[in-house]
Amino acid sequence: MQAIEPDDLILVAILKDPRDLEIARILGWYRIPLSTAPKTVRVDWLAFYLPASFGDLRWTIRYLAPVQGYELLTRYELMRDEREHPRKNEPYFKVQLGQMMELEKPIVAHRWRRFTFLYTTGERFLKANEIKDLRVPPSATRDRLWRILRERVSPIANHK
Repeated sequence: MQAIEPDDLILVAILKDPRDLEIARILGWYRIPLSTAPKTVRVDWLAFYLPASFGDLRWTIRYLAPVQGYELLTRYELMRDEREHPRKNEPYFKVQLGQMMELEKPIVAHRWRRFTFLYTTGERFLKANEIKDLRVPPSATRDRLWRILRERVSPIANHK
């Protein structure tokens, strides 16, 4: 199993519902609408924040998976069982994942947190007890995070 390195780039993303967790866990991918995508999906890991739809597991990060690549597809190409979905022709990133891991100790939010995506480093992730610990404060670490992000921004990222 792959290990998190201090300089790894981790993207924390929201799993909207348990079905999305099963897709990530069993099929090995996660979808991100191009229209709301972060600046880059060229990250080393995806960590998954579970919202209220997960009941007692809500407001935690419990799962993490290495990113193996990504491609741009329409929603219909990803979700063929949703033929009538209003966004079926919109582009989505399909982020391919390696084996999903469950954290020994979940990273918690003691209250509901609203965010779409959050970048952090492997170092911050490994030390985090709470979601707020993932935030990279102004420092040399933040400068390193921004350098890593600038290096990884893909041409597709300029979609907005």
